Amino acid sequence: MHFPPMRTLVTTVFLAVAGACSTTRLPAVRGSGPSYEFRNGQWFDGRGFQAGTRYTVNGRLVDRRPSAVDSVIDLHGAYVVPAFGEDHNHNAVPSDTGVAHRYLRDGIFYVKNPDNLPREKANAAGVYNIPTSIDVAFANGGLTGPGGHPIELVQRNVARGAWKPGDGDGGFLFIIGSAAELEHKWPAILATTPDFIKTYLLFSDEYAQRLADTATIGWRGLDPALLPLIVRKAHAAGLRVTTHVETAADFRNAVAADVDEINHLPGFRPEGNDLPGYRKLERYRITADDARQAAEHHVAVATTVSEVVEILKPMSAGTGGDSTMAQDVLALIANNLRLLRDAGVNVVIGSDRYRTTSLPEVMGVRALHVFSDTALLRMWSMATPSAVFPNRKFGTTPGDEASFLVLEGNPLDDFMAVERITMRVKDGVILPQERR
Repeated sequence: MHFPPMRTLVTTVFLAVAGACSTTRLPAVRGSGPSYEFRNGQWFDGRGFQAGTRYTVNGRLVDRRPSAVDSVIDLHGAYVVPAFGEDHNHNAVPSDTGVAHRYLRDGIFYVKNPDNLPREKANAAGVYNIPTSIDVAFANGGLTGPGGHPIELVQRNVARGAWKPGDGDGGFLFIIGSAAELEHKWPAILATTPDFIKTYLLFSDEYAQRLADTATIGWRGLDPALLPLIVRKAHAAGLRVTTHVETAADFRNAVAADVDEINHLPGFRPEGNDLPGYRKLERYRITADDARQAAEHHVAVATTVSEVVEILKPMSAGTGGDSTMAQDVLALIANNLRLLRDAGVNVVIGSDRYRTTSLPEVMGVRALHVFSDTALLRMWSMATPSAVFPNRKFGTTPGDEASFLVLEGNPLDDFMAVERITMRVKDGVILPQERR
């Protein structure tokens, strides 16, 4: 059985009165916005909701009334959560003119793009990373080995005329086959001014065999011996390192190399994107020690499991061999997440689903019944934005960025309330109401 392809604004705004929220008439806002008083809110602190009042001053939350308040907004007990994040998606590029709307609609303000054409980052100036749009961290070209993923994506885009040959090595990716090649290309990598470094490990315990096998083009990555060198160079340059993994062996090699983040839970897809690729299921199973090592090394792990969950859930309810395999894979994915949870690993929400946002991802993770709704809300609204922008403060306490969502209901009673957003505030700016 073959899987479907996997991985495939304004500056003047007015408050839209909706649900339980009421306000005086607001002036136009620009930049970090006027000073607001948000009274009678229920504010999520990572554990639950606490009643209180917050003020916005220069794009920050404070709990003491400033000398001047431009407008008072009574939330009437509505529930307030920090804005959500998306830790892994390649769709956050300004050439897609509708992507910011989709993210803002879903309450997602912070997006990490872990491989993009460098020109997309250059073109994002004034489009992203402003109060009235999404904030995006860009890796620019990822580092992979000869014939390594995502070279197949480059080849497809060049073949159909969407990209030029120069968009391959030195553009969307940097092909690194040796320590000498890393030294030679490192200045060019830094010259693209990445916000972080993206690297690829795929079936890294089989690196030598796959390098000699043309059938594995696109299903291999870096020599794992090079990854520690890359990490040291990146850290010396003040850059964090994110690593794509497929298997438990890749996971171990990434942790041992001291990377900062792992993209993909092992088992998130089968080799070849075909169900038979799960026949060697044990290659995707991490151990309790793997999870402990990741926690000790402070490695974050982005999920990217919703697509396979959506495919396998209906299959698991049937009968026959495919049903049994689907059940086994779902159990493995849930157990991998459970081990990470129990070890205290920082699990964050990332979808790697080009045509959507992290909203389906958080729902897919929820369907595995590993995390409580409180933990999921904390992961999505606090841990994930912090993984995208580690040097910023996200939350609802004084000093945090004044970026939050007002929900129609309590998501700890009804998690689907995360889709019923009545107000969006970013950097102290009240955004226009987004329509689905």
